[in-house]
Amino acid sequence: MHRNGSDPASQGRNSPASAPDAPPAYDSEDRAALHALAAIAPGLRLASALAIAGAIIAALYFGRDLLIPLALAVLLGFLLDPLVRRLKRWGLPRMAAIFVTVALALGALTGLGFYLGGQLASLAESLPRYQHTMIVKLQTLRSSIESPGALEGLTATFGRLREEISGSLEERDDATPSASDEAGAEVQTVQLAPQQLSPAQQAGIWLLHISEPLFTAGIVLLFVILVLLDRDGLRERLLRLVGGNIHLATDALDEAAQRIGKYLRMQLIVNIAYGFPLAIGLWLIGVPGAPLWGVVAALMRYIPYVGPALAAIFPLALSFAVGHGWDMLLWTLALIVALELISNNIIEPWLYGESTGLSTLAIIVSATFWTALWGPIGLILATPLTVCLLVLGRSIEALNFLEVLLGSDPVLTPPQRLYQRLLVEDVDSAMDLARSTIKQHMTDSPGESSPPSAVTHIYDAVALPALRLSSQAHSSLATAEQRFRFNNGMDEWLAELADAYPPEPATLPAAGECARVHCLGARWEVDAMAAAAMAHSLRLFGHRASYSEHALGARMHLHALPDLSNTAVLCLAVFSPSPQAQIRYLARHIRQRWPHVRIVAGIWNAPSLALTPELAERVLADHLVGRLHEMVMRVDHLLHTEGGLDYHPAPPPANEAQRLQALHNSGLLHAPQAQELYQDCVRRAINAFDMKHAQIALIDAQWIHTPATSLITPKESAPLAGLPRAQSISAHIASQAAPLVIEDTQADLRFANNPHVLAHGMRFYAGVPLLDRHGHTLGALSIMDDQPHAEADIDMALLQYMASELMAALHKLLRPRKPSLKEAVLKATRSNAESDGESDGADEDKSQSNGNGNDQNGGQPLSSDTPPKRPLTTTDNH
Repeated sequence: MHRNGSDPASQGRNSPASAPDAPPAYDSEDRAALHALAAIAPGLRLASALAIAGAIIAALYFGRDLLIPLALAVLLGFLLDPLVRRLKRWGLPRMAAIFVTVALALGALTGLGFYLGGQLASLAESLPRYQHTMIVKLQTLRSSIESPGALEGLTATFGRLREEISGSLEERDDATPSASDEAGAEVQTVQLAPQQLSPAQQAGIWLLHISEPLFTAGIVLLFVILVLLDRDGLRERLLRLVGGNIHLATDALDEAAQRIGKYLRMQLIVNIAYGFPLAIGLWLIGVPGAPLWGVVAALMRYIPYVGPALAAIFPLALSFAVGHGWDMLLWTLALIVALELISNNIIEPWLYGESTGLSTLAIIVSATFWTALWGPIGLILATPLTVCLLVLGRSIEALNFLEVLLGSDPVLTPPQRLYQRLLVEDVDSAMDLARSTIKQHMTDSPGESSPPSAVTHIYDAVALPALRLSSQAHSSLATAEQRFRFNNGMDEWLAELADAYPPEPATLPAAGECARVHCLGARWEVDAMAAAAMAHSLRLFGHRASYSEHALGARMHLHALPDLSNTAVLCLAVFSPSPQAQIRYLARHIRQRWPHVRIVAGIWNAPSLALTPELAERVLADHLVGRLHEMVMRVDHLLHTEGGLDYHPAPPPANEAQRLQALHNSGLLHAPQAQELYQDCVRRAINAFDMKHAQIALIDAQWIHTPATSLITPKESAPLAGLPRAQSISAHIASQAAPLVIEDTQADLRFANNPHVLAHGMRFYAGVPLLDRHGHTLGALSIMDDQPHAEADIDMALLQYMASELMAALHKLLRPRKPSLKEAVLKATRSNAESDGESDGADEDKSQSNGNGNDQNGGQPLSSDTPPKRPLTTTDNH
């Protein structure tokens, strides 16, 4: 009997160890086994990945008889599907469109085959005539090679040495009698005579050789028809197999189809652009069969790297055989080299662009890999198959390594690339990165193409984020040596960038002088580097700015503050993730000593901190900014007045007169029939971008017309009819003729106090120009929201596509419609009938005025045999 009167079994059932939710208890041996298993887990994952890759490669190799025709069929399907869809739009059923497309393709291939065969036959007939020329050239070349030259002495010396060595070896061999000499047996030569085959056997062997490619071609043709017939069904099955996110899978399939289709179309254009000039050039040079070699060169260029070299052999060999001298061969070689240089360096980069997204190394490695697996067909299919792997790497997280290995896009962001280069003090590469980034920004943003704007952009987008990376890795990842190298590299990079883009001399203060604008690092070395970047940017915009080369230090010693007696604006650089206390401490002491100084604090390492005016007031600063471009505008606003306006109206563009003329000639200002198009575009923009507002604006001389907008007037629940041009953000798009994105209107002094922006609570704006066919900016399509957004989160390419689609629809709607053939015939018939009626009426009036019509001809009717009387003239009266 237990003292508590309970059953031991019930105690066991209710004990914590037996509770179902209690974690299992492990002893030391179990923990050691778990740690050992966790240690070998990465190796097991790698081994399993290698095993899966090996199994896939083996399946590709051993299943090539089935996979090669299927891959060729899919590739041809990509090439032929646009023609099928075009025929469907013209009214043909899909089945008929497919058979017409396949018949056209087969007819083109058959005609090309007959043409090439005829050219080869005629060339084969004429080759014996060039036999004597080839023999003479070969003899001349041989005599030139065998004639004495500058290396004759060296060759003779090596020959004598070889004879001496071989002679000593022969003497040693002669001293030792061989077994064959002792036996005295003679060596007999045995020759195997080939078996004579009958004509039937030879025909069978020939048919056996051609049956395999014919069978493969038949399978490919069947697969092509099936792929074209069930295109949508195959697409849906692939989406089902991928599973998961249907949006992601759809985008992946679309991207693969677009990249492969564009690659094939551009490859066709490039090959024609190479083969046609080659044929013309060979014909002018006099090489026989010039059209044949042009077609062969165009076809062989489908084989990467190897194809162009193989295609060049034939015309070079013929020019060697035909020409009596060496001129034809040299001209042919020069023609091929010139076309290769033009095609590889001008035409292909211009047409291809980023059509495949593959790096050059990836293309070469993939060509080698697929050739080893599938032979010459694998070489042709290498690029499309590798593009599919690249798309899989972008779409499936587990295969992201494929994008890193195969893609042409940089795998590091620009700040990471700058940080990595400065870690090893590679300032030259860092400067190359800066120049390329500035050049790209000036190309992509015509409205900010000036050097001050471009340099400020690289500070905002590259340099300050790189300093942020250094600040975050200061104590956790970077060693003392790495921090030392980065600081030295960044100082040198900032100095070289200032030398490459120098400001005006008037903006440079004297040594040790605190200028009207002074930049100061709050605490760390990265703060001082940011202060140097801030001063350079302010100088480029025309401000006389100075900066302190060293920060105040970890304890922020106030005795290290410079003399700010002549300073109007102090720009603080702060990289602390929690900068409020630092800024308040410095601002309080600065205002006590120099109360006239205005303080603008740049907070470069607290992206989640809301830089509101209330926060600036709490930390005793005039303004808080998160971007260097905003700091430049704040300083400019503090130092200058704007003539009574608190916002910046957009200046007119240089081609304002031509732009206004194009707007008024377009008919858009008076087009009520386009209202439905406008409203539909605004609705689709709001839904696609998940924004609160969208608007279409037509930019006139003094007024912005808004034929479609979701904004309403502040006092009335009616759509906004328009607004003055000076208050419109869209006017800035016309001014710079480029897209415009404002992440936060309250952080941009051009719009922070704009009455139109404030009235509608607008915080975000993104707009693209509406261009006519001559490139004139007639208006803008824009999206707006009452919350700030990052520019990287907005698909500006989609917004530009919607704008171009709208302008194409408006052009089609407003252009004069040509009458159809039936309408033209009816109009012509009606016009003829009216003219005949008028003619009959005139004849009747004339008959009535002359009495009876028969009296003029002596009472007889006027017949065709009787010539009409000549009208009475003045001469007759006389």
